[in-house]
Amino acid sequence: MPDLSPRRRILVLAICCMSLLIVGLDNTILNVALPTMQRELHTTVSGMQWTIDAYTLVLASLLMLAGSTADRIGRRRVFMAGLTVFTLGSLLCSLAPNLSSLVAFRTIQAVGGSMLNPVAMSIITNTFTDPRERARAIGVWSGVVGISMAAGPIVGGLLVDSVGWRSIFWINLPVGLAALLLTWRYVPESRAPKPRRPDPVGQLLVVALLGSLTYAIIEAPSAGWTSARILFFCAVALAALTGLLVYEPRRREPLIDLRFFRSVPFSGATVIAVSAFAALGGFLFVNTLYLQNVRGLDALHAGLYMVPMAAVTLVVAPLSGRLVASRGPRPSLLIAGVTMAASGLVFAAFRGESSTPLLFTGYVLFGLGFGMVNSPITNTAVSGMPRAQAGVAAAVASTSRQTGQTLGVAVIGAVLAGGLSGAGGYAAAFPDAARPAWWIITGCGLAVLAMGAATSGRRARESARRAAERLETETEVVGAGVS
Repeated sequence: MPDLSPRRRILVLAICCMSLLIVGLDNTILNVALPTMQRELHTTVSGMQWTIDAYTLVLASLLMLAGSTADRIGRRRVFMAGLTVFTLGSLLCSLAPNLSSLVAFRTIQAVGGSMLNPVAMSIITNTFTDPRERARAIGVWSGVVGISMAAGPIVGGLLVDSVGWRSIFWINLPVGLAALLLTWRYVPESRAPKPRRPDPVGQLLVVALLGSLTYAIIEAPSAGWTSARILFFCAVALAALTGLLVYEPRRREPLIDLRFFRSVPFSGATVIAVSAFAALGGFLFVNTLYLQNVRGLDALHAGLYMVPMAAVTLVVAPLSGRLVASRGPRPSLLIAGVTMAASGLVFAAFRGESSTPLLFTGYVLFGLGFGMVNSPITNTAVSGMPRAQAGVAAAVASTSRQTGQTLGVAVIGAVLAGGLSGAGGYAAAFPDAARPAWWIITGCGLAVLAMGAATSGRRARESARRAAERLETETEVVGAGVS
């Protein structure tokens, strides 16, 4: 990528952030619309899980492929293709006549989305080469998550109450088209000097692993954990995982380069991403259903209730980026772990939903934790890897996020559905049915705290630097062998 002026770099950052904005808005707006969609489409809790997980599952499955493809054929080209497909998928979602069609169109959206965030992060990494500038840029990037969380519930509530749930997908159309035109005009093309070859077998194994595991978790409450169907999909997931562990290390250029995980901070960042985003997915899913189906709020007022959480995330995320730039990832991760665990504890142990002040306390704590956690994950993932593999490294981090959110919605939704099954009175049974879900969210926060303390110290960062140097050397040797 050619050297760009400071103004051009900022413009590239803004264009890349537009892709994160529409993807982030899609999640928060959709959560606010879930109860309305549930009523109009006549579906169950598991049906609502699939409207979210169909999207995050495909994202998680294709992110690494998109990252490596962008490194190979051109990041700008793949980014523009992603914007086109995502915008088309949004249009189709707005026209879906039933739940099955909506889930299918959500997968089209996700195919486009898989080409956006990791590729945009790779563009940012190669645009901002100075470590401090890169950390600040990632802080801004992470702040857009807060913007999407802050705007999503309010915009979604307004649209659902005034126009209908289909309108939540329309907002992606002008933003997607504008980002597409700006990318064509201002973002330079870039490729990795020695990109890796395609790995179709590895890609199929990833799809089989995530798809079968998610299906088993979501459908188990209705089918039974010991049913032949669920046991079959669990066996497929186990076989796919075994295949990845056996097949990938034997490839010269695998889809999942297990050498990345020699870096202790990178491995820790992966676990932290899964834990934090599992907590986020479960938190939004449970709260949306509670506020509208138990408290009886409409979509707009439910969205307004979540503004304190989103506003704190909006304020804290850029501060976390600056903190990572000046002090490293450790303070941000420790604060994130403590506050996310405390938020879950407010609901699990103190029945935070029974009191509006306690409810808002839990929301503020979670917003603080989530705002703190995103920037150190991203910075650790890309800074511990060679720049030539930035697309793949960013894709692994993004895959961890989407996998976590997929599993969070699947597991916590399954726990909630199991608690509500056979219970008399939805509203009366909901608090007790949700209690195990809150304990799971508390455990996710504790995992962030533990892994953050173990992997973000000075010694761990030095280990990351050495691992990146070894990978750089090994990559050069492999490239010479291929050529």
